[in-house]
Amino acid sequence: MSLRLSTVILPVDRWHEGGRAKWQRAEELGFHAAYTYDHLSWRSFRDGPWFGALPTLTAAATATDRLRLGTLVTSPNFRHPVTLAKELISLDDISGGRVTLGIGAGGNGFDATALGQEPWTPKERADRFGEFVPLLDRLLTEGAVSQKGDFYTAEEARNLPGCVQRPRLPFAVAATGPRGLKLAAKYGQAWVTTGDPKLYEEGTPDQSVEALRGQIARLGKACVEADRDVADLDKILLHGFTPDRNRPLESVDAFVDFAGRHQELGFTEIVIHWPISDSGFAADQAVFERITTDGLAQLG
Repeated sequence: MSLRLSTVILPVDRWHEGGRAKWQRAEELGFHAAYTYDHLSWRSFRDGPWFGALPTLTAAATATDRLRLGTLVTSPNFRHPVTLAKELISLDDISGGRVTLGIGAGGNGFDATALGQEPWTPKERADRFGEFVPLLDRLLTEGAVSQKGDFYTAEEARNLPGCVQRPRLPFAVAATGPRGLKLAAKYGQAWVTTGDPKLYEEGTPDQSVEALRGQIARLGKACVEADRDVADLDKILLHGFTPDRNRPLESVDAFVDFAGRHQELGFTEIVIHWPISDSGFAADQAVFERITTDGLAQLG
């Protein structure tokens, strides 16, 4: 399978002061998809502009025609399946069926306490995620849903007419642990990883590749248990969190080397961050744009 290249456009620009232009340029450059983070704020960007993911994607849907759109990733930290499903069905309709939901269990960032709650433990996040994903699947595929869970309840929640994409818009499930991988195998149309976070500071690129090889192997085992072919899932690598950091964006050759090694592992899509100056995602815009054409051409 050929490798697809996508981008993440962080929601840090006012729409009429550069925001719209980035999404339109992403389509012009031929990216497969453009995603954005679904956070209330994030790390070093907390004290600067940061806009909502779903309104941003809705605006992007009206400003583009072909580009797939999505979140990388949405989590239960401040979302409820009932309200999220309604918004996703609306976005899928407005975009003409171009939406992918990237979804994960969430972490201990600012989102985890913004609503006044104590941060959940890893087990609590996994428990909630394990209930969140199946309920969201039902809400996006059934006209009316009633379900009472330990964490999430739906009472005659109606979602007519449903998604443009059938039976629903695709899920790209971010997971590395056993419970998350089981959800990816059962409900996902794609699987997402950022690599092994333990290797980010002191690991090597070769160690990262081996860690990713192990993650894909565990995904394969989860698919076997779910009676599913692992080849049915797209495998998405969100770049920028492996020991390479932004080095693959320093030149077309560096990107081709990085992408080729990960394509050999079985990845079908690599997502690179749209450059943001004076941040951890700073990169040369001209090189970034050449990667979308020359880089993919060299990979075949």
